[in-house]
Amino acid sequence: MYVGFGYDVHRFKEGRELILGGVKIKNTKGLDGHSDADVLVHALMDALLGAAGLNDIGHFFPNTDPKYKNISSVCLLEIVYKKLKKKKFSINNVDITVVAEAPKIYPFIAEMKTNISKVIKLKKERIGIKATTNEKIGFLGRGEGIASMTVASIKKNNRPLA
Repeated sequence: MYVGFGYDVHRFKEGRELILGGVKIKNTKGLDGHSDADVLVHALMDALLGAAGLNDIGHFFPNTDPKYKNISSVCLLEIVYKKLKKKKFSINNVDITVVAEAPKIYPFIAEMKTNISKVIKLKKERIGIKATTNEKIGFLGRGEGIASMTVASIKKNNRPLA
């Protein structure tokens, strides 16, 4: 079994949609980034890539490449999944934590799990998504952005992923 850890953070920006786990969440600001800035999915991709011993998302999807401008991170997750599949890894589980003062993401967790489950072919029961605040401490606590951390476990499989 192999374990990977992913972390991502983005600051809020006016005029952007807030997307977490592939879900558009009504909010006064979105997250700033080259892609859709979905910190939840970015942390997940880095955890999966790290577990497989591969480079990080900045290597595969550089923010200097115009083809990734405003791209859906869920589409990028599909590419990461295919990289794991090619190396004959299967995913055991993922555990995701989102750190934000606002908005509350609990009402969107089921939809996020559905989006992720479809892409990485993992049962929703094997996907943990939790939210917490930063207790008003630091830049996250001041509501300047959102961070996400993920742990993923994978295993080498003799047969390719579905």
